[in-house]
Amino acid sequence: MPRVPSDDESVASVRVTLARSGGTRRPCVRLPDDADLSGRVESGSCASLSLADGDLVRVVIDREEYHARVLADATGRLLRSASDNRRLAREPGEGENRLAEWLDANDREPGESVVLDVVVPGDLYGLRIPGTRAVYDADRGPRSSLSDIARDLDD
Repeated sequence: MPRVPSDDESVASVRVTLARSGGTRRPCVRLPDDADLSGRVESGSCASLSLADGDLVRVVIDREEYHARVLADATGRLLRSASDNRRLAREPGEGENRLAEWLDANDREPGESVVLDVVVPGDLYGLRIPGTRAVYDADRGPRSSLSDIARDLDD
């Protein structure tokens, strides 16, 4: 299984902002629109995050792999939580919110930034505090999903 550090040239690092969305008091990760990426990519190259509303992705936080569902609101795409498995990620409110725990442990509030590392576009992402370094196990590529098939048909 290849290990990839966050400062590897194959990993795009994108500064993302924490925000509040909907009625929740918990901070969430606001994902930039693909058109807005050019000014946010700190290292690596990233044409797009390859994420759409409803996608399930793997997210590594402090060397632990979790699962997250990409959601959309009136402002754009976001990650509200990270769960221990794919089933919990599909069912909001079930299980522990590892993203919220990590943000609390690092005293991160809405308006502040974290870094989103694009390890395997569409499948594996990492979150870290700016200025820190992480190492990821890039063990598999993205899985095809119904949304991918629908996008292909639309093109």
